[in-house]
Amino acid sequence: MWLLGINVGHNGATALYKDSELIFYIEEDRLSRLKYDGNPYMGMEKAYEYTDTIDYIVLCGTRNSFGKMPWTAEDPYTCYARKKQQGRKLETIKLGDDHHLTHAVTAFYNSGFDDAVAVVVDGAGSGFMHEQAPHLWEDTWEVESIWDCNYPADIKQLLVNYGCNSPDSFGVDYQGARVECSDGHGIVKSYEAVTQFLGFHAIEAGKTMGLAPYGKPNDTIKIDDGKFNNRSFIKPRFPAGSLVRCDMDSELGAICGDVSWHSDEDLIDDYRKDLAYAVQKSSERRVADLIRLAIEMTGKKKVVMAGGYILNCVANYEFLKEFPDVEFYHEPVAHDGGNVMGACQMVYRKMSQDSIKAPLTTLYLGPDHSEEYATADFTGFDVTDVTAADVAKIIAEENIVCLYQGRSEAGPRALGNRSILFDPTVKNGKDLVNEVKRREWFRPFAGTVLAEKVHEWFDLRSKQDTPFMMYAVNVLDDKQDVIPAITHVDGTCRIQTVTQEQNPHYYELISEFEKIKSVPILFNTSFNLAGDPLVETVKEATETLLKSDMKYLWMPEIGKLLTKTA
Repeated sequence: MWLLGINVGHNGATALYKDSELIFYIEEDRLSRLKYDGNPYMGMEKAYEYTDTIDYIVLCGTRNSFGKMPWTAEDPYTCYARKKQQGRKLETIKLGDDHHLTHAVTAFYNSGFDDAVAVVVDGAGSGFMHEQAPHLWEDTWEVESIWDCNYPADIKQLLVNYGCNSPDSFGVDYQGARVECSDGHGIVKSYEAVTQFLGFHAIEAGKTMGLAPYGKPNDTIKIDDGKFNNRSFIKPRFPAGSLVRCDMDSELGAICGDVSWHSDEDLIDDYRKDLAYAVQKSSERRVADLIRLAIEMTGKKKVVMAGGYILNCVANYEFLKEFPDVEFYHEPVAHDGGNVMGACQMVYRKMSQDSIKAPLTTLYLGPDHSEEYATADFTGFDVTDVTAADVAKIIAEENIVCLYQGRSEAGPRALGNRSILFDPTVKNGKDLVNEVKRREWFRPFAGTVLAEKVHEWFDLRSKQDTPFMMYAVNVLDDKQDVIPAITHVDGTCRIQTVTQEQNPHYYELISEFEKIKSVPILFNTSFNLAGDPLVETVKEATETLLKSDMKYLWMPEIGKLLTKTA
């Protein structure tokens, strides 16, 4: 049985399954080169390189917004597949009305747990749907939910919070259909509002997370009034984005819209720092309340989490502290694109009654581009044979080296197949690489550490490893000055642990670097420039180097180092 999962909204993505086996996963922007591209036709085309026939298309999104084609009234994805298969039968299953369900099942199936409680924290999912109150669909949006999950296919919704733009009309009975819609603005909508106020796109909440440690408590900032619903401060704009109300005081109104501080640290004011701090801390508290409620409702101590907020690696680490007896699984492809994985697994299990588990064990899930090496154009580079030891020496001499190998990573984190690497011991390393990547000055960088050495450098709390880079953990006090390039201002670092089995070339490189510097860690950031998706192909890797100030590109699969000559 071949199943093709498609997410059509932002973070458009395609996943191809053969029964319960994940063949590949790719986000559309890696192919189209338009960041967050939401219409994965190129991903569909890639799927047909693996099979001639798709049996089921599983469409994910929000509010069933897949569109209709003229004449046939098909959604465009089914139409494309029908033509591609020249009429061979396929069936389409649409899950646009079940957005939070697909988040929950993705985290549950990928965790490998037999049973768990799922907590979903998202921006704007599907609406409240009831035949006695159909008009509510247009102004309700799932924002947080809790699900009881039992393998293989028993998933029950226990709670859902709906957000809306006009709360006054909710919380009443509609012919027996009770609709409770909080007048709150929602956890993620608060984060989006602050992110937009700071001059970023609403979806770029990771930048706000990076700024938060520069701030401090500020009594004038009232994001959370105890119920997380201070609409005098935050104005939600479902489904996309939210606003900080700029007319509430003269200070806030005066600084709104200024982005000059993005490139100049001296121009930022304390209020912006404190606002980022406030939304980070208040959202952590509210999500912790949801986790606590989920445990109380089910008695379960296995918690899986998904939705865009779960990419907040700072909050995830705090949950490990607050709930030390809980076994957490934080979905690494927590944004909407990842929903195609759980949705396909759920559909397959219901169709086949198959109970074989297929937990997520790797994120190296992109298509194979190895055939491109033979025909690649390396004009503008000197090409030399190198070993991992040679490359480690180059990095130890404080040079940036790009790493391209294997299948690209699913999700937003670079894990050593599409990475930019540097020496973490360089004091001004953060500033240097931020300038080269054309990023904002305050944004921190991650590190990759040999798995067997991680506890000598970092406090992972209840975790033994973190291969998917889902936690910003405390750097041990006596190590912070040793790796200043990846130690953030609050003494944390988002880390990836790696074993030889998980990524042999990358593991060997870090081991060779340790021989030189006595540090089993490399500075690791995504192989792209600001505003670009991660590179996908060999050609994109070389093109990115040619238009940047970076000089070295290591391709360990062919044992070559490219050194830019221009």
